[in-house]
This record gives sequence, structure tokens and C-alpha cells, in this order.
Amino acid sequence: MNRFSQAARAACIAIALCWGASNVGAQEEQPRRERGDRPERGNFDPEQFRARMNERIREQLEIKSDEEWKVIEPRIAKVNEARRAVGPMGFGRGGFGGPPRGDRDGGGGDGGRRRGGFGPEPSPEAEALQKAIESKASNEEIKAKLAKFRESRKAKEAELAKAQDELRKVLSVRQEASAVMMGLLQ
Repeated sequence: MNRFSQAARAACIAIALCWGASNVGAQEEQPRRERGDRPERGNFDPEQFRARMNERIREQLEIKSDEEWKVIEPRIAKVNEARRAVGPMGFGRGGFGGPPRGDRDGGGGDGGRRRGGFGPEPSPEAEALQKAIESKASNEEIKAKLAKFRESRKAKEAELAKAQDELRKVLSVRQEASAVMMGLLQ
């Protein structure tokens, strides 16, 4: 039975390798774009990304008129900008607690700042709080930095709410509902 199991495993592995090789060969015949693959990182253009996102939003909000879009689009941009300033809700720098301990500066020597992405630059309050945590500062110092961080975040959340209210004013009920479903409005 043991010899049969080994032979069966070997046969499965051989079939998987042959199937994988034939799949790779077939895919290589198609250009990357036809397969729907993502472009190489070096070819990423943030402006093209924003334009595609805006086009999708315009379609989902069913905006046909350029005049209507000229009124709505800047308000959407303000909402998105305010949302980025607020940053990730409840999670540290870079998501669940930030980068791994050994790579706090991301290898770039910039203190963990997120360069080149869509995320916000860490606020001075967030950086001060993170440094206090990492340096194992006293409870009093951490409490003070935490209070400043919360105060800063509250102000940014108020700006987001204001931007969302301004957008809501120019949308129809149907568009408002779509904007809520897209996460533009609450």
C-alpha cells in the first residue's frame, strides 16, 4: 500500500506539473493586457487610476451631463481628500499595526512615511504617538500624545463630514443612495 501511495503521489505531481506548464505556455501567448493582469509596478500612473475611478463613479451615479459632472466631481474629490486625511480607521500605520518591527522605516529611512501611495502622510500627531509607543515612554507622555492624536483625528473627521454634506447637497436621492453604497457618503 505504501508503494502504491508513493506512485499515486508521484503521478499527481507529474500531472500537476504538466498542467501548470501547459497553462503558463498558453498564457504567455497572450499579451498581459488581454489576460487582465495588472500592469507592472513601474508603469503605475496615479492620474490614470484617478481618472478611471472618476469614470466609474460617474457611471454609477448615472451622470450624463458634463455640466452636472463639473459641479459634482470637485465635491467628490474633496470627500476623497478628506477621507485620505482621516486615514485608516482604528488601525496603525500601514494597516494592522504597521510594517513589521524590523522594518519600521520601510527600508527608505523615512521613518515609516508612506511615499508614492494613495494613503495619507502620517500626521505629526500620529508619528509622535508612534515614537512614544516604540520608545516605551511614560504613561503620562503617551496619554498626552494620544489626546493630541484624537483631537487631530476628530478635526479631520469633521472636515470629512463637511465635505460629505457639500456633496450630498448636489445629488439626487438616487445618486445619494448610490454614493452611500460606494462609501462616498455615510
